[in-house]
Amino acid sequence: MEQIIEVLKARSLHLPDLLLANYKKLNLTDLELIVLIYLLNMDNPTYNPKEIGKYLDIKMNDVLNIINNLTEKGIISVDVVKINNVRSEVINLDLLYEKLAFIIMKKDKSKTDNGLYSVFEKELGRGLTSMEYEIINGWTDLDYSTELIICALKEAVYNGVSNFRYIDRILYEWQKKGIKTKEDVEKNRRAFKKAKNSKTELFDYDWLNDKSNN
Repeated sequence: MEQIIEVLKARSLHLPDLLLANYKKLNLTDLELIVLIYLLNMDNPTYNPKEIGKYLDIKMNDVLNIINNLTEKGIISVDVVKINNVRSEVINLDLLYEKLAFIIMKKDKSKTDNGLYSVFEKELGRGLTSMEYEIINGWTDLDYSTELIICALKEAVYNGVSNFRYIDRILYEWQKKGIKTKEDVEKNRRAFKKAKNSKTELFDYDWLNDKSNN
């Protein structure tokens, strides 16, 4: 449980995506989800309802009600801390991380192909850490297919990067483009080649013809 929470806090997974896929399970309204995503992306945890309302174009009274609802649902807490001897309220997201970690743990891990771990270990030339196992499980929880995860791994390795955050970024960018299969990746590659942008395309690798993938 603690390892999963650390993965979430390190933002090794795209939390807005994970939250979007599970917010109904947390009994959140659409507006509460929007505010929560804003809180996740805050650089400064100081609680400022006026600033939140201005950014999201929500009345401050509504922001106060939403924050209160999120607190009552056990999603967040508003803590009082001393900063330079001045008492301030800050948003604490630890409860959210715990709930998301619990959801991940409850999901049926059988859908994760154990062969996927072996592919990672072979491509990276080393064993996986427990945290990396959880990250891979997190990708499958977000409904990335095994073939697409392997494609992202091969793209990263081809570009000389074995960082899991980098692989996660590839998957995220593909998701935004609607890329879900090997064929989609190949079509995307051909489109960039046709536009003569292959030299600057980050994922320009013809892994479909990689015999080691057979």
